Amino acid sequence: MRLKEYIFSQNRNTILQKHTHIIYICRCAVTAINVCRKNFAKEITMQDLTEKTGITKEHYARLVTAADRPSKWYKNLPKAFIIGGLICLSGQVLSAAYSAAGLSEKAVASAVSITLIFISALLTGLGLYEKIAKHAGAGTLVPITGFANSVCAPAVEFRTEGFITGLGAKIFIICGPVILYGTLASIAYGLIYWLFKA
Repeated sequence: MRLKEYIFSQNRNTILQKHTHIIYICRCAVTAINVCRKNFAKEITMQDLTEKTGITKEHYARLVTAADRPSKWYKNLPKAFIIGGLICLSGQVLSAAYSAAGLSEKAVASAVSITLIFISALLTGLGLYEKIAKHAGAGTLVPITGFANSVCAPAVEFRTEGFITGLGAKIFIICGPVILYGTLASIAYGLIYWLFKA
């Protein structure tokens, strides 16, 4: 029995089934790339790819549909709201605790931010932040904890590639645009403020 026939004959709800789908799609993609490399000067048709990979447009469409399940927003929205709210609540609790310890208003703001960033970085390093984010979505990405995660996650992921080409080159791969456009926006805002204040 061919692999694609096996895939479609099995129950789609098992975890093994989903992994088999992904492996098969990757195998077909690699084969298609190899066909394109060998026949670079020739015109490649869908029929050529079908002959080499054993997959048709219809089979590929069915594989993609099976692998790409639409998210259930009515479940995700409350989870994002609750978990995002809990992050904000923890920030408020920390703020009250630091104020009770006698810190000034500016020091409290800095201490709360530093604490939340530290907790987020620690959870990212332990692999727990990603598990929380799977359920909370934007609830974990919008607060400052999401920014800390966007810096730490690539650092953890690419550490095996070395300090220069891995960690150094890719640490800001996710948060780089935020830093760039945030800096440019703050410069523009500062110039406008300076012009109108003068």
